[in-house]
Amino acid sequence: MFSKRALMIIGLIVFFAASLTILILPHRPLESEGGAGGVIVAIVAPFQKAASNSIGFAKNTWRRYFFMVSVSEENQGLKRRLAEAVEENHRLAEVELSNQRLRQLLNFKEELPRRVVAAEVVGRDPSSLFQTIIIDKGKIAGLVKSLPVVVAEGIVGQVVDVSDRYAKVLLVIDQDSSVDALVQRSRGRGVIKGDGVGGCVFQYVLRKEDVGVGDIVISSGLDGVFPKGLRVGQVSEVVRRNAGLFQDVAITSFVDFEKLEEVLVVLPETGGNESEGES
Repeated sequence: MFSKRALMIIGLIVFFAASLTILILPHRPLESEGGAGGVIVAIVAPFQKAASNSIGFAKNTWRRYFFMVSVSEENQGLKRRLAEAVEENHRLAEVELSNQRLRQLLNFKEELPRRVVAAEVVGRDPSSLFQTIIIDKGKIAGLVKSLPVVVAEGIVGQVVDVSDRYAKVLLVIDQDSSVDALVQRSRGRGVIKGDGVGGCVFQYVLRKEDVGVGDIVISSGLDGVFPKGLRVGQVSEVVRRNAGLFQDVAITSFVDFEKLEEVLVVLPETGGNESEGES
C-alpha cells in the first residue's frame, strides 16, 4: 500500500511528465486520433487548464493589487490637495471679512470729529465681574485714560488703564460704565449704564419725556468723554410707573460685544501721537 504522500509525489511526476509530452507532441505528427498522444492530451488537458486558470487568476489578482495601491495613493494625494484648497479658501474668506470690517471702520473714521487710532482686540476679562477687553495700542500710540472707544455700529466703551503697548477698555455694558445720552427723536436725556447681564439701561429719564420702543439713543457729548452724536443703542422696553420721577428704559446696544475684533480709539482734541497705529 502506498502512503498518501507517495501517491501525491507520483501524481505530480505523472502530471509534469504528461505536460512535457504535450509540449513535445505538437512538433510530431500524430498517427491517428485514437493514438497514445490523444490519450495523454485527454488526461493532461484538465490539469493544464486548471494550472492556466490559476496562473491567470494570480496575474489578475496581482494587477488588481497594484491598481488598488495606485488608486489609494492617488486618492490620498487628492484628499491632501482638497484639504489644502479648503484651508486656503478659509484663509481668503477670513481676509475678506477682515477687509470689510476695516473698510467699515475707515469710512466711519471720516465721520468722527477727532483723530483716531485703530486697535485690535487681543484679550477679554475672563471673569464675569467686569466687562472689559484688552487692545493692542497704548501710550506709544497716544492713548491715555478715559478716551472713548468706538466702532461703526456705535460706542464700545472707554479706556480705563494704559501701558506702553496695551490698554484696557471698560465696555458700556459694565455696571460701572456711564454715558450721558439722549433720545435722538425727542431729545429726552439720561445716562446709559450696563445692566450687569450684557445689556444697558437708560437711567434718569424723566417720566414726562417721550421715549418709545425702537427709538435710537445717542451720546449727548455732555459727559466730556464721548463726542456728541455717537450711537449707543436702541430702546427695547419702556416702563412708566404711576409714581416716581423717572421711567425705566432698557437699551439694546448696536455693538455685538462677543464679536469685537477691531476698534477705534478717539484721541484727545489736542496732543496725541501720530505714530504708527494711527488710522
